[in-house]
Amino acid sequence: MEILENNESIASTSLGSAVCETVLPLVPLQPLKDIERSIQKKYRSELWSPFVRALKEFEMVKDGDRIAVAISGGKDSLVLSKLFQELKRASKTNFEVVFISMNPGFNAINLQNLKNNLKHLNIPCEIYDDNIFEVAEKIAKDYPCYMCAKMRRGSLYNKATQLGCNKLALGHHFDDVVETTLMSMFYMGKFETMLPKLKSDNYDIELIRPLFYVEEKSIIKWVRNNGILPMNCGCTVAAQKTSSKRRETKELVAQLVKNNPDIKKRIIQSTQNVNIEKVLGWKNSEGKHSFLENY
Repeated sequence: MEILENNESIASTSLGSAVCETVLPLVPLQPLKDIERSIQKKYRSELWSPFVRALKEFEMVKDGDRIAVAISGGKDSLVLSKLFQELKRASKTNFEVVFISMNPGFNAINLQNLKNNLKHLNIPCEIYDDNIFEVAEKIAKDYPCYMCAKMRRGSLYNKATQLGCNKLALGHHFDDVVETTLMSMFYMGKFETMLPKLKSDNYDIELIRPLFYVEEKSIIKWVRNNGILPMNCGCTVAAQKTSSKRRETKELVAQLVKNNPDIKKRIIQSTQNVNIEKVLGWKNSEGKHSFLENY
């Protein structure tokens, strides 16, 4: 185990030929009432306020909504679930929320850990089986991660639709958005970002990302200071083949933050302040365009 600069407890967990970083709790598992109270008290400015900001700014939750919250078992989806339970309790908006968790082929230890967390956190979640790990490995043996992610998303859309939901909430957070934005430029040669909400192409449902403004470090603090051990390295098939590009990008951002603490905020701001007159080209549903069109 190692202690990082921000005092996060990290352990190395072996999975096949991969070594995964696991966020470890610093205290025993706390009583449910204390965990729930911490969202509005101790972590109000770090979790609750940015959560509500995203909901309001991007109009994610409206009267009549039936929202499926997807729980992977990791830290992000666990905090998202508790935030939605608190929202349901405190909000005047008339909406319903259900919790779903797909078991794509977790090993027995991870699956039991997920069940233990759901029970202690009082999250009434339906766990359903879908052998996506196995299928993704067969279809794309060398690089199954992209295929796996696509299939998992489709499975969640399908399940949420079956439950009569019009929205699916995922646990992507602020740092995911920053890293995805940079990765699109560094490795894909284009400028795009992770949107706070978007409509599915194949299902009559909308995907929302309520943790859009919640920083990962705040989620880690909430988890470890409440004694929660989230799932890490859930993939039993292809963890050793996972791309290192996101980790490289994460490490780069961490270095940049040391000299400019607000750099992640500036990156997000850049996605909201694109000056079309100062870009070489862009594309939309009508095709590609060049600045020369209006030169």
